[in-house]
Amino acid sequence: MHIPVKVDYGVRALVDLAMHADEQPIRASEIAQRTMIPEPYLAQVMHTLGKSGIVRAQRGPQGGHALALEPDDIKLSMVMDCLGSAENLVACLDNIGSCIHVPTCAQREVWQSVELAVYQILDSKTISDLVARSQAIMVSQQLASKAQPLKFQPSKN
Repeated sequence: MHIPVKVDYGVRALVDLAMHADEQPIRASEIAQRTMIPEPYLAQVMHTLGKSGIVRAQRGPQGGHALALEPDDIKLSMVMDCLGSAENLVACLDNIGSCIHVPTCAQREVWQSVELAVYQILDSKTISDLVARSQAIMVSQQLASKAQPLKFQPSKN
């Protein structure tokens, strides 16, 4: 299954907005710098997220972007629906007439199950979940960088 880059960028931007909620509204240039998303592409993503009611934009010198919903209320399935394509893994899931094998095809059920499983996972995860996981990873990396390597000292017997 292919997750469009637009969805990846959208999720990254939403996680960034959630992690910096106390600084909102946040300029697109700041989000782009922290997330390594090209700013022109980020503008398109944020516009689409705004039209869907997931983020809001504030114009002017003090303007920027902010979450329009709580991070707990933004499911990854919402982001996928908003920014992703409606393409299925295989064409026959959408259009039975696209394949002559559909009446006797056992694969079709497998691909339907795969799509359902992926959607269920996306529907069970929120931006808040990703923020918590990102923060845990950052803490773990900070602890690992501060840890002193153990030195082996042979015993004298």
